[in-house]
Amino acid sequence: MSNGQGGPGPQQWDPWKPQSQQPDAVAPQPWSQGGTGGPQGPDWEALAEASAAKNRRRRIVAAAVAAVVVAGGAVTAVLLTRGGDSPAPNGGSTASVSSGTPSFDPTSAPPPLDPEEILADSRKDTAPLEADGLFPGKAGQKLPLGKAQYVKGPSAQTTDCASAAQHTLPKVLNDNGCTKLLRATYTRDGVAVTVGVAVFDTAEDATAARGQADRSAIIEPLAGKGVKPFCDGAVCRTTINSYGRYAYFTITGFTDGKNVTPQAKKAFDAGDHLAHYAFQQIHRRGEAQATAAPAS
Repeated sequence: MSNGQGGPGPQQWDPWKPQSQQPDAVAPQPWSQGGTGGPQGPDWEALAEASAAKNRRRRIVAAAVAAVVVAGGAVTAVLLTRGGDSPAPNGGSTASVSSGTPSFDPTSAPPPLDPEEILADSRKDTAPLEADGLFPGKAGQKLPLGKAQYVKGPSAQTTDCASAAQHTLPKVLNDNGCTKLLRATYTRDGVAVTVGVAVFDTAEDATAARGQADRSAIIEPLAGKGVKPFCDGAVCRTTINSYGRYAYFTITGFTDGKNVTPQAKKAFDAGDHLAHYAFQQIHRRGEAQATAAPAS
């Protein structure tokens, strides 16, 4: 039996050949209809759209797979940087992120030692204490204090505190248990200042001595090594204060023997500078011991 043009048998269906017959078992394909109503050939536009749709589905699937891989990589990175478990093969995690957070036992560093606490008690304030250590430098060496330059003169120390004090101060020192008195003299532009530091066992003793000292409680001016005697019968200016277990004093006068008057700004400034210097040196002593002390 022939179909169409006829032939020795059934003609093999070929969708790409015009007039070929489609078997009944084959699903219909897109065709373009000719003007006579018979099949004219494949619908090339429909086939192109079908192919494009298939390609789009492939791209969507590929993108979804890539997204899963990227997401898995991101989880892996987070877990590794936080010390978590290894990620599962599918890109997930066998443990939550929070479970990988390391834990540490609570610790606390000991608080730093307080220099003033050390300076308050001779049992803690045990560093060597000498006049040349508290007032460093050789005689003739300059000491800058602010914008001023002072020249160091003689220095001295004694365990007989009363021997280096005048008027009412010897009794004050003895009554409160002074164990050592250190002195040094500095000069500048015709002004001489002797600064003295009295050492006690406790801060309470030093505070009591400061409170008991009146205007007549003065230390002995220290001359020598290029410094002429001063405050010998002349009016001089004195100061007193305390810090920790130390009471510190100054006596300031003119090297030419003139009296110090309230208008003598140079003399007042010099006494204030050296009094503050004594405070600084005592505080540095406390800081050095606080830094060197082992942590408890």
